[in-house]
Amino acid sequence: MTRIAAAALLSLFTVSSAFAQAGSACTTNAVGKDGKPLAGAAKASFMKKCCEDAAVSSDGKPLSGAAKTSFVKKCQAG
Repeated sequence: MTRIAAAALLSLFTVSSAFAQAGSACTTNAVGKDGKPLAGAAKASFMKKCCEDAAVSSDGKPLSGAAKTSFVKKCQAG
């Protein structure tokens, strides 16, 4: 049981650090073809796609299930 808790804690830190990098990268890349920042529905759509593409674990494997949902939600928030 201790090993499971330790593994869960380690994965939480891994996802948190990945979120910090992906969230800021998606926000800075949210610009239109004319170089102006996206707004409204265009920004929301871009952020969702960007965050879903960035939802990978530290070993490069795509996240799935609750981990992916949590990652995308946090990424879109900030």
